Amino acid sequence: MIVTIVGAGRLAEGVAVRALAGGHRLRITDSAPGKADALTARLTPRGGAGSSLSVATVAEAIAGADVVVLALPYPEGRAVAREQGAALSGLTVVDTCNPVDFSTFDALLTSPGMSAAEEIAAACPAALVVKAFNTTFASPLVAGHVGGLPLDVFLAGDNAGAKAQVATLARDGGLRPVDTGPLRRARELEAFQLLHMTLQGSLGLDWGSAVKLLP
Repeated sequence: MIVTIVGAGRLAEGVAVRALAGGHRLRITDSAPGKADALTARLTPRGGAGSSLSVATVAEAIAGADVVVLALPYPEGRAVAREQGAALSGLTVVDTCNPVDFSTFDALLTSPGMSAAEEIAAACPAALVVKAFNTTFASPLVAGHVGGLPLDVFLAGDNAGAKAQVATLARDGGLRPVDTGPLRRARELEAFQLLHMTLQGSLGLDWGSAVKLLP
């Protein structure tokens, strides 16, 4: 698959490492000058079966892509979805963000009964939005495992084909996709990750933990 990642921060790096490990072709773009180039340069020595390319604009990066990952803080993903609506029509769009007030870690910034992923879907109704990777911190995602076990990637979306594409992306990268149901389940995934974040300091986890389902 051709996977476009919009954003070149730490989570974007984690998704990129897993996509390359799965043999996929990457396009990376970021609004900050030089940031996508820097991430591409860091990815090159890691190897993997895939390939990565820095692309100057979001529109260029989206054209011809199979999956578009919005690795952006809230609410930037919603703005990109609105601006690129026509280009994203019919494409699988992955929302990774957590709409958290990072100054307090006290509450979600979305209105009650709404998720960031659903806001993106409303901003770009023709896109096939899937919530994924929001419960995976960057360092474990780069490693692909925690405690010797592959990371779980929780998926929520209304289109079965789009979820299957994201599940393939996760599985190819050595991760375990878990389908949690329709896109409205993103509300619970975002709320749960807020709780996960608040426990980092008190439990001394240092952003290295993961949410994992075990039988």
